[in-house]
Amino acid sequence: MPNILIVDSNPAAANAPMKEAQGMTVGENYAAALSDCRDDLSFTIVAPYDGADLPSLDGFDGVVFTGSSVELNTDDDRAAPVADAMRKVFAQGLPTLGSCNGMQLAASVLGGTSDASPNGREDGLAKGVCMTEAGRDHPLLKGREDGFAVPCVHRDEVRQLPEGAVLLAGNDHSGVQAFAYERNGVKFWGMQYHPELDPQNLGPSLGRMDLLSTQEAQDLEMAERDPAAAERLGVRVSDMNPQTRMTELRNWLASL
Repeated sequence: MPNILIVDSNPAAANAPMKEAQGMTVGENYAAALSDCRDDLSFTIVAPYDGADLPSLDGFDGVVFTGSSVELNTDDDRAAPVADAMRKVFAQGLPTLGSCNGMQLAASVLGGTSDASPNGREDGLAKGVCMTEAGRDHPLLKGREDGFAVPCVHRDEVRQLPEGAVLLAGNDHSGVQAFAYERNGVKFWGMQYHPELDPQNLGPSLGRMDLLSTQEAQDLEMAERDPAAAERLGVRVSDMNPQTRMTELRNWLASL
């Protein structure tokens, strides 16, 4: 039974709205998504921003760093609680997956940079994500088709990749939508987007936050099962299917 450590990159106050709306924190949602991909997993969830220390890393098969809604980028000294946790994980050589803030954090920890995107926010769906030549051959993106769409919610992005990182995918909004870093004992795979987020929940959530129009929020909620809604959003309905949407999660689990 693979044992997964999830580092929830939100403090309790930031997790509260999701807990109230969906009955789970960001870390718990990630665990649920991974469980949908594989039913023999065990999880430990820690939240460094709340003062939680990492448990002993012995016995874990992999580590996930979630997204975050904190109002600071991962180059900021105030990100030290999660950055220190990531450094310990990397020192242990554990396979690590990062989504959104988790990918930006890896870039910062490994010598790159992150900051607010000059293109503004990208909310709802990252569209037209295309793989690099390296990405087409990388196991993280096995099964993906070029031009895919996937849920996303972000202000910041990776502005400079660490030396030795391999760019796997990008789109017109953010040139780094996925990268891998596999050297010096570190095995990190990351995505700017959120394969763990269900569009049926994300649409209403972003609508309540006024990050999507009413129509966009409704279409995102329905896109998995309504081809007309997907067409209005400009995406393939197949990309919203959980089997396709969580491609990276299944591929990472298969790699452990």
